[in-house]
Amino acid sequence: MSHIMNTYARQPISLTHGDGAWVWDTEGRRYLDGLSGIAVNTLGHNHPKLVAALQDQVTKLIHTSNIYGIPLGEQLATRLCELSGMENVFFCNSGLEANEAAIKIARKYGHDKGIDQPQIIVYEKAFHGRSLATLSATGNVKVQKGFEPLVPGFVRVPLNDIAAIEAAAEANPSITAVFLEAIQGEGGINPARVEYLQALRKLCDERGWLLMIDEVQCGIGRTGKWFAHQWAGILPDVMPLAKGLGSGLPIGAVVARGVAAKVFSPGNHGTTFGGNPLAMRAGLTTLQVMEEDDLMANAAHCGQIIVDGIRSHLADVSGIAEIRGQGLMIGIELDRPCPELVGRAREAGLLINVTADKVIRLLPPLIFTPEHAQQLVDILAPIIRGFLTQPQAAAA
Repeated sequence: MSHIMNTYARQPISLTHGDGAWVWDTEGRRYLDGLSGIAVNTLGHNHPKLVAALQDQVTKLIHTSNIYGIPLGEQLATRLCELSGMENVFFCNSGLEANEAAIKIARKYGHDKGIDQPQIIVYEKAFHGRSLATLSATGNVKVQKGFEPLVPGFVRVPLNDIAAIEAAAEANPSITAVFLEAIQGEGGINPARVEYLQALRKLCDERGWLLMIDEVQCGIGRTGKWFAHQWAGILPDVMPLAKGLGSGLPIGAVVARGVAAKVFSPGNHGTTFGGNPLAMRAGLTTLQVMEEDDLMANAAHCGQIIVDGIRSHLADVSGIAEIRGQGLMIGIELDRPCPELVGRAREAGLLINVTADKVIRLLPPLIFTPEHAQQLVDILAPIIRGFLTQPQAAAA
């Protein structure tokens, strides 16, 4: 009998160790990691520079509390502001916490403007976390079910529809912010179009709203730029980060600029573990290795190999609705539910994920090589072909 609370539908394997883009289970079987802990293990597994940095840091300080200065946190905040063009950072432990902080910034910003009931525009198919506030902002009824009443203060619209935003603005004069993922991850790898992000920036400027872009899954080089919104040439006012920033160490961050950077004052927000020296060392080392090894360009190159390979191998097969995403954040949407492909891929030595019921989600570590990318295609393409060419009744 397991004493772990039953909150996950776990796969029937347990992993023991990894090296680079590979992991091994308790039976000694090896798997190509096409998921990287859901976009977390930026540097793969057992990266020598990360391991050495963390070993060194453990001998110095792991935790001190934010009632003292943390020099490594100052360094990481400075680096994130340099890379993003923003002004300051609050460190926490996860994407959920980063998004919760963003929601608090938007609400206090509204209250500071004299708005009693600030409203935040959020999106269909969005995913921002599982706390009461972030699941209320999330656009997934399955995630929300059983936890009502939801937190009020959110106005939901479809993605990439600027007219819907304008209509929401006319109907809700208390809107203070727009909150969206640059690329929806859990929702099925749905990108916000470049022109849509640009129109949002313009609209927020005109109306005095905060533009808050959730880069928890798509940030930290995954798309081929430091942050996915940079493809649109814009700056958000608030940017939550997490996942890949620590290459496996729990870390979250909220990066802000302009008026949003000045909303919080002492006592408005806090964290016990956030910004601890060990997590800060992981973040600094991750960014350093990414620059030294040009991992953003590598993500773009390897991602294109995967997309081109899947398209080429399956060009004569019907049933692929769309392949979308950018860099090493790829969604292959089929015309039918396909959760069983996770097990088929695992049996073939590849770890993947299916999200939104029909979307094969690929999030390999950024240290993937072209050879790894081709191996992924060689394993996955035949599995998809076999699934799509079997009788539909059997597929269901």
